[in-house]
Amino acid sequence: MEMPPPDPVILGKKAKLVERLQSVLPADVVIHDPAETLAYECDGLAAYRCPPLCAVLPRSTKEVAAALKICHEEGVPVVPRGSGTSLAGGAMPTADSVILGVARLNQVIETNYADRTITVQSGRTNLSVTGAVEAHGFFYAPDPSSQLACAIAGNIAMNSGGAHCLKYGVTTNNLLGVKMVMMDGELVEIGGSHLDAAGLDLLGAICGSEGQLGVVTEATLRILHKPEGALPILMGFDSSEVAGACVSDIIKAGVLPVAIEFMDKLCIEVCEDFAKAGYPLCEALLIVEVEGSDLEIAEQLEKIKAIASKHNPVELREAGDADEAARIWLGRKSAFGAMGQINDYMCLDGTIPVTELPFVLRRIGELSKEYGLDVGNVFHAGDGNMHPLILFDANKPGDLETCEALGAEILKLCVEVGGCLTGEHGVGIEKRDLMSEQYTDADLELQMALKDVFDPSWLLNPAKVFPLKASATRREAA
Repeated sequence: MEMPPPDPVILGKKAKLVERLQSVLPADVVIHDPAETLAYECDGLAAYRCPPLCAVLPRSTKEVAAALKICHEEGVPVVPRGSGTSLAGGAMPTADSVILGVARLNQVIETNYADRTITVQSGRTNLSVTGAVEAHGFFYAPDPSSQLACAIAGNIAMNSGGAHCLKYGVTTNNLLGVKMVMMDGELVEIGGSHLDAAGLDLLGAICGSEGQLGVVTEATLRILHKPEGALPILMGFDSSEVAGACVSDIIKAGVLPVAIEFMDKLCIEVCEDFAKAGYPLCEALLIVEVEGSDLEIAEQLEKIKAIASKHNPVELREAGDADEAARIWLGRKSAFGAMGQINDYMCLDGTIPVTELPFVLRRIGELSKEYGLDVGNVFHAGDGNMHPLILFDANKPGDLETCEALGAEILKLCVEVGGCLTGEHGVGIEKRDLMSEQYTDADLELQMALKDVFDPSWLLNPAKVFPLKASATRREAA
């Protein structure tokens, strides 16, 4: 299929914009060659692509501010981008927008072990935050599966969690302060190295705002002492519903493992082929990890095993040593990549009450048969953060549309049982037109009114989060 000819209006706007940006920024910061900007046409939701006008890759907060000020004056939308691992299209550009990537902002600014904080530039990867402090016996708790690559900027934008969020919370529970540049280039600082800032909870509004309010360039994060020890245990079951019931019973009993992860048979087989972790080849698998002293670990495991035994597990096995424990987690952390080796898929992240796990897993199985597409389930079971992987063939006409329709039904199901559309991936473009399933018109109006305050021109991260018609109307009115 031939591509349509370039829009002369957009080309004219691009030429003027690039000239202005190059006049105040180093030459290698502004990327405008069409062949080079192709690298920024999509994020982790690769089914949708659109090349931007250009990309700006600054090395300092000052350069971020200069770029935003020019784009504001020219009326050009800006799409903030961390590492581009978003699975909801949160960093996908529009044809008239500029990608502003913070990957070069990757330095540690300050560590304060006495107060248990670290301040980093927002382009630093999640895993490297722990890497900067682990020699002193500390770690950074949020651990998304993409933690090797994903940036703190994106974690803040989507309020990311990870396997260990059951005990330690998600990004908002570990974020203390930010330095953020507004769309007009103004720099603001919110929060700091103290536990709670006075006044309105602006930090709570910024974390999870998906780049709609400003561009975060620095973040102060909470770091924690490493536990004395940790031990994962594998639990295999004859059905997903039984595994879901076991999770619900563990939580109801008041036991708080550091993580409870779920895999169904499809994901178990794929991850075992990849990681050779020794997973039992059953219908459903739970990875439950506890931590603390040897005595604490033994006491927690005794309670968990007693609960699991009531559900007739086909296997109940503790990791024998550190190597086995590492392979168990390698399999889980590699699930998305391992699945990608065998099939195209779309990954959702609706969140539900833990007590609804058995029903929702059964209903997902029924929907899978109705739509004729396989669904693999791997998710953070302890806090009900579902990650259904819908398998489809990107080269088969109509398969993507069927996948999207099935995904919409699953997300509606999550809302119907008292959950929400997203737990950590964000809304992006993927769920924007499902927002009315969870929120009333009045709710959405209040959310858009907040964006009016921070970004009155509606130039930050366009066509995301809010229903497309509503956000287009807002931008036109601005």
